[in-house]
Amino acid sequence: MGKHISRFMIIVLLTVLTGCTGQPAAEGGHTEAENITLRIAWWGGEFRNEATIGVIKMYEQQHPNVHIEFEYSGFNEYWKKLAPSAAGNVLPDILQMDVSYLTQYSSLDLLEDLSPYLHQGGIDPTFISESNLSGGRLDGKLYGISLGVNALSTFYDPEVFKANGIAPPAESWTWADLDTMGEALKGKGTYLGTYLTPEQFFSYYLRQQGASLFSKDGEGLGYEEDRLFTDYFGRMQRLARDKLIFAPDIWMFNIKNPAEDPFYKGEALLGWGYSNQFISTVERYGKPLAIAPMPGPDQARGMFLKPSMFFSMAKSSRHKEEAAKFLDFFVNDVEANKLLKGERGVPVSSKVKEELKPFLEPEMVQVVEYIDWVEQNSSPMDPPEPVLTSKVVSELRSLYDLLLFGQITPEAAAAEFRLKAVGILKGNYK
Repeated sequence: MGKHISRFMIIVLLTVLTGCTGQPAAEGGHTEAENITLRIAWWGGEFRNEATIGVIKMYEQQHPNVHIEFEYSGFNEYWKKLAPSAAGNVLPDILQMDVSYLTQYSSLDLLEDLSPYLHQGGIDPTFISESNLSGGRLDGKLYGISLGVNALSTFYDPEVFKANGIAPPAESWTWADLDTMGEALKGKGTYLGTYLTPEQFFSYYLRQQGASLFSKDGEGLGYEEDRLFTDYFGRMQRLARDKLIFAPDIWMFNIKNPAEDPFYKGEALLGWGYSNQFISTVERYGKPLAIAPMPGPDQARGMFLKPSMFFSMAKSSRHKEEAAKFLDFFVNDVEANKLLKGERGVPVSSKVKEELKPFLEPEMVQVVEYIDWVEQNSSPMDPPEPVLTSKVVSELRSLYDLLLFGQITPEAAAAEFRLKAVGILKGNYK
């Protein structure tokens, strides 16, 4: 019942945003010489935008009859722009898709199943492992081709560790080691680390315990014991109280400004994020950094390879065969990937990854080596998130703010989060 309510709510939302609902255009046949216009949309920063435009121009040069119109924006703005197109069933032919939205858009029958385009002159999966393909599968259908893979990771400057008389994290370091580092920093004016996004890192902690944030049916939480919540967020609250992780006012107001971010001023030991963020982090930092796994124990159970993002095809596209060919070019062409430099994640094509190695910058070599390590020390990622994940995450982030400000206990937050999250997922909470 909850799933049907959720889907209805999303359709209503999208329809309200656009004010009208159009009909999908029928796919028309065309000859190879016919001029074709494709539309593509993505979100990203300056480097991604310029690199993607470069790939588009390269494809157009090789396919003179194809013209590709493109648009890009920041992450939040992207989804706001996409909603009216989704409601009107006039999505771009090719759209960048995040794993958190894949369930939502596919459940509304807006995305094309890409399975028929494999091995048929469209998308060549020869050098793409099934594990890399499976991230875009839902109910046996392939709704997205992963552009690259990432993994949660720890970033640090060895010189900052040395200056504080602390050994950098070893490959097998643990949460207990993190606490020990924090004890050594008390009173020194140096932070232990940056902001840990609650939904990402709590999910990692749950995986280490053999649990997950969401249940398999998507209608509840994937952990029975609230002790797991209080253990994890109790640690975060203690670290904030001891001024060992960023105070909320720093990351709420100044975290996007490198001049105000303690990590970029050498005033924090650790930064956390997905591995594809490592290169831009090094560029902002201005000096070499190192990359390490997340804390253990049970890293192999907690770690996973995550599709950085997908390219999906709109079901309403009139030029699906040509769209599939562009997707293949983006994923499998070595020259195209030289431009992209793995910014969307380490390439999923093993052939492309191997042929790129001689051309990679040192920071990207670190990322590739790290992903190779994670591949050998990880478990399959959790199933795609429920449609209403964004609402659950919003509640979790609000509670996290209160926890770090010391305005709620971990026990009270755990109970409130369970009540609200289950209500949202079952369609009973506004």
